[in-house]
Amino acid sequence: MKTAQLLNYAFDRWIPGDSGLSELVSAIDGSPVAVTGSGGIDFARMLSHARDVGGPALRRMTFHERARMLKAIGLAIMARKEELYALNYQTGATRKDGWIDIEGGAGTLFSFSSKGRRELPDAHVLLDAALEPLSKTGSFVGQHIYTPLQGAAVQINAFNFPVWGMLEKLAPALLAGMPAIVKPASATAYLAEAAFRVMIESGVLPEGAVQLIVGGVGDLFDHLNGQDVVSFTGSAHTALKLRSHPVVARESVKFVAEQDSLNACVLGPDAAPGTPEFDLFIREIVIEMTVKAGQKCTAIRRGLVPAAYLDAVEAALGEKLGALKVGDPRDSATRMGALVSEAQRKDVREKIAELEAGGARIVAGDPNAESPIAGGAFLQPVLLRSDDPWRTQAVHDVEAFGPVSTIMPYRDLDDAIALANRGKGSLALSMFSHSPDAARDFVRGAASFHGRMLVIDRDNHKESTGHGSPLPVLVHGGPGRAGGSEEMGGVRGVKHYMQRTAIQSSPGMIAAITGQYIPGGPKHVIDVHPFRRKMSELAIGDTLKTRSRTVTLEDIEHFAHFTGDTFYAHMDEEAAKASPIFEGRVAHGYLILSFAAGLFVDPDPGPVLANTGLENLRFLTPLYPGDSMRVELTVRSKSLKNEDTGVVRWAVEIFNQKDELVATYDLLTDNVP
Repeated sequence: MKTAQLLNYAFDRWIPGDSGLSELVSAIDGSPVAVTGSGGIDFARMLSHARDVGGPALRRMTFHERARMLKAIGLAIMARKEELYALNYQTGATRKDGWIDIEGGAGTLFSFSSKGRRELPDAHVLLDAALEPLSKTGSFVGQHIYTPLQGAAVQINAFNFPVWGMLEKLAPALLAGMPAIVKPASATAYLAEAAFRVMIESGVLPEGAVQLIVGGVGDLFDHLNGQDVVSFTGSAHTALKLRSHPVVARESVKFVAEQDSLNACVLGPDAAPGTPEFDLFIREIVIEMTVKAGQKCTAIRRGLVPAAYLDAVEAALGEKLGALKVGDPRDSATRMGALVSEAQRKDVREKIAELEAGGARIVAGDPNAESPIAGGAFLQPVLLRSDDPWRTQAVHDVEAFGPVSTIMPYRDLDDAIALANRGKGSLALSMFSHSPDAARDFVRGAASFHGRMLVIDRDNHKESTGHGSPLPVLVHGGPGRAGGSEEMGGVRGVKHYMQRTAIQSSPGMIAAITGQYIPGGPKHVIDVHPFRRKMSELAIGDTLKTRSRTVTLEDIEHFAHFTGDTFYAHMDEEAAKASPIFEGRVAHGYLILSFAAGLFVDPDPGPVLANTGLENLRFLTPLYPGDSMRVELTVRSKSLKNEDTGVVRWAVEIFNQKDELVATYDLLTDNVP
């Protein structure tokens, strides 16, 4: 394989490092793969370029435009995935391992793109919760909003997932409207650089949106400010060093860390040998020890087992691990490839020795076995056993970042909770149990120590994503030792790159600031029924005011008998009057909604394709027999589902003859764009 020099991408051009170059070698046989370095790069200028060029370009785009950009990047990655798979093998990873990294990374982009188009407005400002009334008449209100930070997202990634690790950070940052400077771990930087090239060559990213450092970060941290965000994945030692940088402290730079994690997997007290949950527990630990050769931040490091089942677990795991083929990841028969480097293998061996010194003993695998390929960084899966996990802290402190796990006994569920929490915070914990009571008690006792928890049993395992799979729609992170931060989590992850601000003003002013209709804001009454207009022809604030309709006692009784809803408040005058809420019989809430639809719906085929939902319904004022009702239907926001379909969110306000609000809700319709 030809040795290439990796290039930095700064100021929208590829730049070689001019000094301090390092050679990167194959995990398979130690042969050279690439050289890398960032000597001579002006890091202060990189930050300025991100802030002054990339940031404004991204902020000019709406959330939906940025979401479509993410999808385009994901499609570009998928179109050229075979180029990335070819490099993936050199990291020691199998094709299956690479699928998690490469196609999983593209999938993360697709997920954030979908979330952005479905859950964020086609606007530049994100509303946070409901409008807060601050005055009697409603002329002065408060609204929390999110806007993109006007700095750069410095994203420092780990070696184990050079593609996914980069994309899971980039997706929420770019969707938020924040440019990024990516710094991959050197050991696998050749794969990260190749994926980065695909993104650049897709041609969909604006200038300055992303930059790449394929070496040390030099004096980059000296030039950070309070609008920047550092997102780091790696060791707790390095995280502490970076988090303690004087500029980070002085400027209050937001620091997101994902670091060491002694993740646990718990065999429930009901999951005896022979039960489906026992077999699933064994299978999951084997998977987590061998996928990516155990080089995963979410891998299972501690297996907590009822004391009576510990011997059975040891025997079952030993048999499964002993049957695995460890070798060349390019061979389809190989179950586990190599560690990323000889240095990493040396570190894992040292950590195994520390675990042994702490009282654990090896019960399967030989960490010093001969490598199946000369020069390769291969290591057999190693299972340890600690019979008294309360006498040593090593099994709860020492993370061997490789195919290594330790099983240990617990006495009862309280003991299992205490042992799981002794890891001082983890990214993921799984429990294999068919007992709802055990699952309830365990989660309540342990949740505050773990960022993500799975309860897997015979009913859900076929569709379970497994212990070690972070998902873009769920938060990835954990308390304490795991870093105390979160990544991903759908829109939650986007907000890490935004500032929440409380805005106080009139509804009209806030509507103008946010570009979205706010209750009490200006309305534009239109002559043409809005259902006759395509989504692109509708403006925020466009309003239809309907005629009035009187609701009679006959209407209420007919609706009650027709639907079967004969609740006393609609049918019994005396009982209704005795209620502290009503003055007499009242119209059904669903009758009001049905009559409202009859007032504002235009029946003929047209740009409105379907009613797809109703949200935030509130009934505010009772409607009595003889009262009239009318509707104001206002365009609140618009978004695109795809090229053929858009979604319009309508604010529906129902008034009585006194202009009192009877009910409000949001109506969602699919529309022709």
